[in-house]
Amino acid sequence: MASSEKSHERLIHPIDLVEQLAANYDWATDRTGDDELTLVVSGAWTDYHVSLNWRDDLEALHLACAFDFRVPDARLNEMYRLIAQINEQLWLGHFDLWTQEGLVMFRHGLVLNGAVVTPGQCEAVLKTALEACERYYQAFQFVVWAGKESREALVSTMFQTEGQA
Repeated sequence: MASSEKSHERLIHPIDLVEQLAANYDWATDRTGDDELTLVVSGAWTDYHVSLNWRDDLEALHLACAFDFRVPDARLNEMYRLIAQINEQLWLGHFDLWTQEGLVMFRHGLVLNGAVVTPGQCEAVLKTALEACERYYQAFQFVVWAGKESREALVSTMFQTEGQA
């Protein structure tokens, strides 16, 4: 595909926008460069480490959300099964397993293709990641720490609760 010439300058840098959102939520941030931002977000089950990167050549904002969770070698195959089953259910983004570190993470991208990024778009990308991590965190725990099979772990997290205890 031929790349079309940009007809306008980006009004606000997507990383700046996410940094503003993070400040609104009082999330800890670390701006590691013009195109990189790291957040720490407290969830119900754990803290999530969110890394956002802007690629100007792709006009894309990439998000990777990881949690402090290591998968031992003995549980890798079952974890791959679980991740595949979870990814079948997701409309946006996907889970990955970085085997060198044994790290589970959720990844998603926002391709702008000349469009101007909005706070709502950035918030939606973050919300998608955090909701997916919160929803499936216990299934990952069941596979790794309880030795459950992937299907059993996934079924145990699929019920919807109402209210709070």
